[in-house]
Amino acid sequence: MRTVTVLGSTGSIGCSTVDLLQQARDQFRVRALVGGKNAARLAEQALNLKAELAVLADESALDELRGLLAGSGVKVAGGRQAVIEAAAVPVDWTMAAITGAAGLEPTLAAVRNGGSIALANKEALVCAGDVMLRAVADAGATLLPVDSEHNAVFQAMADRQTDEVEKIILTASGGPFRKATLEEMRAATPAQALKHPTWSMGAKISIDSATMFNKGLEVIEAARIFGLTEDRIGVLVHPQSVVHGMVQYTDGSLIAQMGSADMRIPIAHTLAWPRRMGTTSSRLDLAAFGTLEFTTPDEVRFPALRLARQALRAGRAAPAILSAANEIAVEAFLREQIAFLDIARVVEEVMDALGAPPADTLESVLHWDAEARRAATSRIPACVA
Repeated sequence: MRTVTVLGSTGSIGCSTVDLLQQARDQFRVRALVGGKNAARLAEQALNLKAELAVLADESALDELRGLLAGSGVKVAGGRQAVIEAAAVPVDWTMAAITGAAGLEPTLAAVRNGGSIALANKEALVCAGDVMLRAVADAGATLLPVDSEHNAVFQAMADRQTDEVEKIILTASGGPFRKATLEEMRAATPAQALKHPTWSMGAKISIDSATMFNKGLEVIEAARIFGLTEDRIGVLVHPQSVVHGMVQYTDGSLIAQMGSADMRIPIAHTLAWPRRMGTTSSRLDLAAFGTLEFTTPDEVRFPALRLARQALRAGRAAPAILSAANEIAVEAFLREQIAFLDIARVVEEVMDALGAPPADTLESVLHWDAEARRAATSRIPACVA
């Protein structure tokens, strides 16, 4: 049996991972489940999967977790250090799905074990790409992309012959404001922005999809995963979300990966890699769609793509600064402290103010992450005014 750990098990990606593990109990042994603050959900997962260890990042819910798992034999822990220690437990496969900068240290701890890392934490490569890739090389670990777009490219580039790749293409649904005017986007509410037309995701990722910051971060992540320069990574808006990614080869061949909009498909691909496993995901019926649309993104209405490419070209700490400022701006929008279009404005102002300082250690990455958060927070009142 392969040993596994799920970091972020109570989130959207984590729950999909747990669902797959429950369907294949005889193939996997769960060593650790790490959740945020949902003690009831974590306890249910731990009992169902007979996990050895259950850890909550939020210690305030630890007593509740202990009570729910009393007498079960599942070890319980809580707090930041406990999360990192759980991530460091040697396993064959780790799902790295703790979102935001909070996932950097746990993901790095898992990488150092040298196993397979199913990467669903964008910030690991966006913010700390050089640090993370150096650790992967030193430990002999294997990075397996979970994002549907990167996983699609990974599947279409099965031979890993990047020297024969002309470019890769990531697809974007366009989010809820794909056809909205700037005036409509300026007046958009959090409730409207959270209504993704295709995918069911957490609040942060849903807002990032609406602004297309999600796709911008994916461009940066793709550059790290596949070793490609910014000009070899394209983006197309594809509202049906049937084609998740494509690879254009130098001979003119264009290979696409398609599937239903279900994150269990890319997760299952990484969980069983290099083989495949069965899932209960719905099968794609192309005849039901009839027509598939592809258009070029509008960077006037969606400046996030331009800002992300700018950060990728600048390198160093610029991607970490972009990501951290975006997190603060999204939180402010969800609290109705700023308008929807202010999200990109705050990020751009922070990027202009902080530039691209060196970030070759995790400590420096975390330093500039904190600086970007402070700079973004200081700009929120100005947006309200």
